[in-house]
Amino acid sequence: MSRTETVGLTRRGMLQSSSCNRLVNCSESFKRDSVISNGGSAKVRGSLERKKSKNFKEGESYPSCLITEAPGSIAAVRREEVAAQQALRKLKIAHYGRSKSTLSNFNSSKVVPLINPQPHSQRCSFLTPTSDPVYVAYHDEEWGVPVHDDKTLFELLTLSGAQVGSDWTSTLRKRHHFRKAFMEFEAEAVAKFSEKEINAISIEYKVDISKVRGVVENATKILEVKKTFGSLERYLWGFVNHKPISTNYKLGHKIPVKTSKSESISKDMVRRGFRFVGPTVVHSFMQAAGLTNDHLLTCYRHTPCTLLITNP
Repeated sequence: MSRTETVGLTRRGMLQSSSCNRLVNCSESFKRDSVISNGGSAKVRGSLERKKSKNFKEGESYPSCLITEAPGSIAAVRREEVAAQQALRKLKIAHYGRSKSTLSNFNSSKVVPLINPQPHSQRCSFLTPTSDPVYVAYHDEEWGVPVHDDKTLFELLTLSGAQVGSDWTSTLRKRHHFRKAFMEFEAEAVAKFSEKEINAISIEYKVDISKVRGVVENATKILEVKKTFGSLERYLWGFVNHKPISTNYKLGHKIPVKTSKSESISKDMVRRGFRFVGPTVVHSFMQAAGLTNDHLLTCYRHTPCTLLITNP
């Protein structure tokens, strides 16, 4: 073997030895990393097992529901979040019976649900445990009941307009003030109010003066309607052929805030000079005066109001 060949073999041997050393070093490094990683995992597992042992004794078996439904578990927290979201949604579905304080005091960031977020099982869903008793009584005794008295129709029309920008609960609490201010809703007497009396009512009963003027103007228009139709009752009930509309809504959010019928009544009343009689106000008035029965099918008042429709 020549000297050149010997030198070449020696160099190849040195290169192979160097490569083997690098492979060995990489293998040892990988093993060290694996040991460290496994040690860390073992520590984590050990920590979890220690925490678990505080609540569960070794050697005993527990049903899976205790883990998924236990207080503080992910499933329990999620259920509480869903319950809180549903409660907030129900508060915003309908404006009936809601007060501004109720919505402002409800903190959606809390995952703890209300004590009893479910509505009364026999009433319309827009009534909640936080609804004011005044509004609950109104729902149970008046809402959806057909009204044929001119004075009461005038009153309900006024209240429907007054609750715009407010809520029914606040308006119902001021109901006795409205009756006193507007002469028990005698249209003939209200139509004669002077500007001085209008200002005095606005100040004494803290009612916006534009709304007071609107009630007085509506009284004058009611007198005109009586001359034409004989009574306010004949005029208003004529739009529904003197028979209340009975709806069959199953969910509260399905109840509309206005309908094609309320739009047509509103259009005619505006043409005659009535004030505060937009389609939404008119539909609210129709519900209050029983021109339409919008109680939910699940509400215990739906059937009695329906019977009043079929057997006046």
